[in-house]
Amino acid sequence: FPYTTLFRSGEEAAAPKTFTKQWWGMGDIRLNGYYTGFSPDMSTGVNLGMKFATGKWNEPDIDRDNQIGTGSTDILVGFFHRHRITMDAKWSWFADVQLDAPVITQAGYTPGLQFNGTAGVYYTGLKLGGVKIRPLGQVLFTNKASDSGPAADPQNTGYQQLSLSPGIEFDFKKVRLYADAELPVMNNVVGNQLIAPCTVKVIASYLF
Repeated sequence: FPYTTLFRSGEEAAAPKTFTKQWWGMGDIRLNGYYTGFSPDMSTGVNLGMKFATGKWNEPDIDRDNQIGTGSTDILVGFFHRHRITMDAKWSWFADVQLDAPVITQAGYTPGLQFNGTAGVYYTGLKLGGVKIRPLGQVLFTNKASDSGPAADPQNTGYQQLSLSPGIEFDFKKVRLYADAELPVMNNVVGNQLIAPCTVKVIASYLF
């Protein structure tokens, strides 16, 4: 996946220098298992999984918190629920929370504990031929603790962020395509950090 970053050097200087670097690599792989047997409609569930250190984390001249991968193996724990708003179930709401806890780290760097929460609404009444179209809107909240370890920069890592995110999903038989744009409306960062004005996410999946 492409990744571009800017960072400053010489924070004590009157005119800090900046440079741009671009590199490619696979990110960290996440493997999740879900249980949805709490109710007959499977609207409530929990997940348990792991994030593996498959992403590149040792690109030269780049801080560890800006690498594509974290270099850590993490435990993932989450909970989700969805419920209809209208009787025909075309409008529904959903909420989920996810905890990302590093348990195995390397090279003197431990990423901060991360909590993600999402709440939103979606509509299921649109179709174009055999393709189901689901627009949605959601609110995202992330709280990430500062990183730790001799290779970390705890004075300039860790944040809380609140974002608004419109999205859309296309569903055709067993193929599903999802995309959204995450727009931060509140940022509370520790120290000096770079913040993207918009993050775009695209997910393609196949149902077996």
